[in-house]
Amino acid sequence: MNKAGFVALVGRPNAGKSTLMNWILGEKIALVSQKANATRKRSNAIVMHNDDQIIFVDTPGLHQAEKLLNQYMLEEALKAIGDCDLVVYLAPASDKTIHYEKFLELNADKRKHIIVLSKIDQISQVELLKKIGEYNRFSDHFLALIPMSVTKNVGKNDLLDTIVKHLDESPYLYDPDNITTEMIRDIYKEFIREAIFENISDEIPYESDVIIDTIDENEPTEHIRATIIVEKESQKGIIIGKGGSAIKRIGKSAREKIEHLASKPVYLELFVSVKKGWTSDKQYLSDLGYEW
Repeated sequence: MNKAGFVALVGRPNAGKSTLMNWILGEKIALVSQKANATRKRSNAIVMHNDDQIIFVDTPGLHQAEKLLNQYMLEEALKAIGDCDLVVYLAPASDKTIHYEKFLELNADKRKHIIVLSKIDQISQVELLKKIGEYNRFSDHFLALIPMSVTKNVGKNDLLDTIVKHLDESPYLYDPDNITTEMIRDIYKEFIREAIFENISDEIPYESDVIIDTIDENEPTEHIRATIIVEKESQKGIIIGKGGSAIKRIGKSAREKIEHLASKPVYLELFVSVKKGWTSDKQYLSDLGYEW
């Protein structure tokens, strides 16, 4: 019998969870940004390791919940911890262990977990050994600690082997030819949001969202129409930019990301709409797909 199971990727904001998932999958499906709290919802990646199947669940960062949207994001991460068979906690190697200690407090059901000590290429070997020693104080809590560097391509097989070791025997949960359970419009939405994070500064990316209005896949060129939602009229002006310069940059960046995944030409139309206070409007958040 093969093994299969769900594995939650959790950690503080900007720990590198989405980057790790894309790297392991070998395909970009999750939004990646240098800015914290870019990931808002859970998303799944289906990874085959030898004859076993691992469904990785990317999650928003564990953080203090302030706005209603942030409360939803924290709840998404906590639900993933509770629902999955195993948890991978990402701890950037330069972090203090206080973030991990907070995770232990949130892990009320004591879900079994593995620590990935990520970004080890950013510290010296001496510092790495010291950091491993710091985490060894908590060895009664975790199953394994795995040093990893996406940049240096270190640790992937160690992590996958360790995960499979701790999963139960099970038939495949999804078609092994699939790479994700996500709807294509949700992936496209995240690519457009990523382009906003790349091209617009300050708080605007956090107070914006995207609605995919239509996708026409019947033509040789895929036609996509999407609306960017912001909270203020002034933000709409910044998103559009002088002479439409900013929205053109956003559109070009998003289109290139979508074309890479779709493997075909894409025509992307972007519009901007103002919805005041949408990050604190539970009904509107629900309409956008943020379901409690």
